Amino acid sequence: MGVSGPRRSPGPPDGGWGWVVLGACFVVTGFAYGFPKAVSVFFRALMRDFGAGYSDTAWVSSIMLAMLYGTGPVSSILVTRFGCRPVMLVGGLLASAGMVLASFATRLLELYLTAGVLTGLGLALNFQPSLIMLGLYFERRRPLANGLAAAGSPVFLSALSPLGQQLLERFGWRGGFLLFGGLLLHCCACGAVMRPPPGPSPRPPRRRLLDVAVCTDRAFAVYAVTKFLMALGLFVPAILLVNYAKDAGVPDSEAAFLLSIVGFVDIVARPACGALAGLARLRPHVAYLFSLALMANGLTDLSSARARSYGALVAFCIAFGLSYGMVGALQFEVLMAAVGAPRFPSALGLVLLLEAVAVLIGPPSAGRLVDALKNYEIIFYLAGSEVALAGIFMAVATNCCLRRSRDASPSPGTEGGASDTEDAEAEVDSEPLPTSTEEPGGLETLEVPSPGTGPSEPKVEAELGLDSESV
Repeated sequence: MGVSGPRRSPGPPDGGWGWVVLGACFVVTGFAYGFPKAVSVFFRALMRDFGAGYSDTAWVSSIMLAMLYGTGPVSSILVTRFGCRPVMLVGGLLASAGMVLASFATRLLELYLTAGVLTGLGLALNFQPSLIMLGLYFERRRPLANGLAAAGSPVFLSALSPLGQQLLERFGWRGGFLLFGGLLLHCCACGAVMRPPPGPSPRPPRRRLLDVAVCTDRAFAVYAVTKFLMALGLFVPAILLVNYAKDAGVPDSEAAFLLSIVGFVDIVARPACGALAGLARLRPHVAYLFSLALMANGLTDLSSARARSYGALVAFCIAFGLSYGMVGALQFEVLMAAVGAPRFPSALGLVLLLEAVAVLIGPPSAGRLVDALKNYEIIFYLAGSEVALAGIFMAVATNCCLRRSRDASPSPGTEGGASDTEDAEAEVDSEPLPTSTEEPGGLETLEVPSPGTGPSEPKVEAELGLDSESV
């Protein structure tokens, strides 16, 4: 077939409709991370109506978070099979249906299955595809895009918690759950705008639904271990902060305001760090910037373990919010740079599953230690040590294992000394990223360059829609 007319250059558009996709990703990220925490405002009413304790009621949020993280591989398989937009539309319906059904619950078990399992699964089916689609639309501005999308978490948490309190006071917890279910339908709107970027759509062989071979990649292994260590302690100080302040004699209203300080600094830090990571001099070293953010967060916990005055706690919140925002802005950018866009869906699913295990170990263990020891200092020391260790491991492993292995066997025509993370990013910058196209019937396909081929050689397409035989 002859070529007629100019063709669009390969690679993501880095703008255009991508800004709409970024806005949708901002909303989805806000719901995914903010919603499980926001429903905690209903816990006291649930404890009263069901005659349950706090720990039993808190399992609603815990199950929701476990579904968000633990179903990562399932989401990866569904995205590879059906595409991002259909999965997000179904996820939005599931998340909404879970909260609507929860408003009719008569037992805690029913809340676990509806608000916990169903809504958590729906949020998971929105969160992961939105990040994948964001990577298809942005390359040069990807660090900034990731930072802006990550800012949805503190923004929505700051908005959903007071909104939930107002709904609780006006309509009770059942009415609040029902209205929250309607609010989650916005996830369907976000899924609807996930239009695949334009590009050619040739037919090649099918790709595996879940590429577990990514686990053999050294850069992925380093990142996975780092994330596991990080998740053990990263969320603990924020969870215990208010009670820690009250235990130090801080009034209730001032103790609650500490979380607002963390949220405000977090909102500013995420897009700012994303823009910083996008600078030409820093982007090749984003893994080290991520490790620096982890070490800063861990050292903040360690240095503030004995903070008792309100001024010292405010200083801790500012430092913690800054480093926490940096971690949130960089975590998925580092993974994209490490494994490349074609393997990012599978890598993300496996990392989220690993993180789910750590989340189920870290915060609950910290709560048990507080109950047993009646001492918050040890918790801050443990959490800070785990996060700082994650940062140290990331920096040392990237420098020693990845960089030195590259030095030992440099590729022809390139200089030795580049880490796998940097190589992967250079590959993403120099080769076309997969572009997703929509075919008749609403199916989406993802084009992936064949391994070891140049721009002039044929591409291999990994299907995100149905295979040609079923069409």
